[in-house]
Amino acid sequence: MNSKQLQIAVVVSALFIGGAYYFSATSKAPLAFIADEALAARFDVLSKSGNSSCSAAFADSIDDMSDSARLIGSCCSPMDPHRYEEQVTGLQKFKNIPEIPPDPYDIDASLAKKLKAYYDVELTAEEQKAYDYAMQNSDEKGPCCCRCWRWFVYGGLGKLLIQKYGFTGKQVTEVWNLSDGCGGAGDHVNH
Repeated sequence: MNSKQLQIAVVVSALFIGGAYYFSATSKAPLAFIADEALAARFDVLSKSGNSSCSAAFADSIDDMSDSARLIGSCCSPMDPHRYEEQVTGLQKFKNIPEIPPDPYDIDASLAKKLKAYYDVELTAEEQKAYDYAMQNSDEKGPCCCRCWRWFVYGGLGKLLIQKYGFTGKQVTEVWNLSDGCGGAGDHVNH
């Protein structure tokens, strides 16, 4: 290949790579990042149809929701397809525990009510140590980055898991980290 052909090949390659990047970055459907088609379709719906917010009014409204209602979407940032896939895949480890939502962006209102009510349950001194460990070691330094509905729902879940299933603080931390519903690619503790 002579130098002119090499230059043309480099320019064409750069245009192709740049065009692919442009279309993937501007596409409204980042679904190509999720290998499983059903999960990609689910991400598409949940990332565009959220009803969830961090407001106190939304947290209070959960108690009045019909049991068939769903708490959908992220609270703080747009959902990230790669992180979503990691979370849903990671939560499969706990599929035999019905109180752990398998998808942190689609939660049954009846379960949310139950877990939210469990937040006020008092723990024994030993159980409290496990809960405190999770508070100190989770990515968000608690069940969520702020004291929104997720804080109380997942805080209640943590207490339930410790009391009913004997979870350690490390196990609660894992569930909370996988269940982060803030959206985005990861840690939100500093926002």
